[in-house]
Amino acid sequence: MAKYIFITGGVVSSLGKGLTAASIGRLLISRGLSIRMQKLDPYLNVDPGTMSPFQHGEVFVTDDGAETDLDLGHYERFTGQRTSRKSNFTAGRIYWEVLKKERRGDYLGGTVQMIPHITDEIKSCIRAQDEDDVDVILCEIGGTVGDIEGLTFLEAIRQIGLEEGRENVCYIHLTYVPFIKAAGEVKTKPSQQSVAKLREIGILPDVLICRTEVDLQDDVRRKLSLFCNVPPHAVIVEKDVTHSIYELPVVLSRQGLDDLLMVHLRLARPPAQLDEWNAMLDRLIHPQGKVRIGVVGKYAELQDAYKSIFEAIQHGALAHGVAVEIIKIPAEELEDDMAADRILSVDGLLIPGGFGGRGVEGKIKAIQMTREHRIPFLGICLGMQCAIIEFARNACGLDGAQSTEFDKDTPHPVVCLMEEQELIQDLGGSMRLGASTTLLQPETKIAGAYGSETIEERHRHRYEVNPAYYDTFREAGLVISGMDGSRQLVESIEIKDHPWFVATQYHPEFKSEPLNPHPLFRDFVGAAMTGSWART
Repeated sequence: MAKYIFITGGVVSSLGKGLTAASIGRLLISRGLSIRMQKLDPYLNVDPGTMSPFQHGEVFVTDDGAETDLDLGHYERFTGQRTSRKSNFTAGRIYWEVLKKERRGDYLGGTVQMIPHITDEIKSCIRAQDEDDVDVILCEIGGTVGDIEGLTFLEAIRQIGLEEGRENVCYIHLTYVPFIKAAGEVKTKPSQQSVAKLREIGILPDVLICRTEVDLQDDVRRKLSLFCNVPPHAVIVEKDVTHSIYELPVVLSRQGLDDLLMVHLRLARPPAQLDEWNAMLDRLIHPQGKVRIGVVGKYAELQDAYKSIFEAIQHGALAHGVAVEIIKIPAEELEDDMAADRILSVDGLLIPGGFGGRGVEGKIKAIQMTREHRIPFLGICLGMQCAIIEFARNACGLDGAQSTEFDKDTPHPVVCLMEEQELIQDLGGSMRLGASTTLLQPETKIAGAYGSETIEERHRHRYEVNPAYYDTFREAGLVISGMDGSRQLVESIEIKDHPWFVATQYHPEFKSEPLNPHPLFRDFVGAAMTGSWART
């Protein structure tokens, strides 16, 4: 029977529950425990797939094709374990399942209520992670204590504590302890009120983790202990880290959090083995050199919109022991030549995935500059489609070449809607999603990066390179270096006489980790470091 750790948040949102949960997962794995991680989101969307990046950040895609919360990316990067559609449930998905059961008559004509029907469904989703080889299930509850929409989720985890026994369940509450600059002191009252809300529901936190911008003195920790009913040694300070989010597991371990969890959950395990993690941190904190990578995006100003991209670039730099400066370039500015000179100032350029026509011409212009000036380039999903459009126009002479996503009447639809997508009307969960097999051409840069000619990567897209133009592209010097194993769709392209020009239809960033950088990001950063291209 698995043990349970529930992580809630209070005072304000965006405290970093996902990073805290991922760090705890890293510590448990370092002690030899088998874990599963899960995020429960109280919003009514069935999944984040149709939500704006402005509101929700990136959509993280799992191997089994689930469109999920970006925190699952943190889980995978920190723990090295794969998540699945069982790792993320929203209130919308919970209600959807309950209402389908009601329509089928599963409740035998009974009145369907929040308790027990919704809470039972939530508990069932949590317990779906409990398998024979699982020691601990870590479950993060999205939102903030006190939110109306989160009440059923809190009630469900309260019930699990009652049903499983308190020695098998640990409640961790992440709170914010603000520093009032004018008064020159920190204030504990918001945390006290947040814990009071939890206690009203019937949840007594076992651990209090305090997000703060300053160190908390012993008197503050004692006050938090007294008024929040948490032992002093269970008040953990989570001050903003200096260099990287990857410092967080070490920060928590130094305060004995993993020891505390072992004692509470009656788990006998050796001390945390963090040597490999610490070695990675040493390379990150003490880099030997620096590389500048430009990212041209529709949402360049949004850190969370390309979270996995930015992390994967960092991992690629880690593989070479160098620091990376990411230059965020809004694609629309390139359309008016406002940022063209910034392209020539970077060591490598990346164009990530996305949807919609805003900024596309700027991306195409940026790709033309990288191709003609021989700057290392990596295109992902829409980034590859833009590379196809640029090559068709400027290397193949196909004037007006475009994707039918942006111009249905283009004379050269070099990128078009997948045949199976043409009659689909619903947006949610209807794209090509999840992992599939790609066959790579031997003696290509991409096959050299992977060290294999057969790979599996994750997808999230509707449009594909038009097969009618394959021969035209090849004749003009484009290398179609990867094809889908079953449908003969283009998965990756290269330009043979370019120092490093690679683009993929799939999303390699989703599988990159600090301890295991993705080979494409590793080799892309490596190419950017050489400085061997001639800028003319």
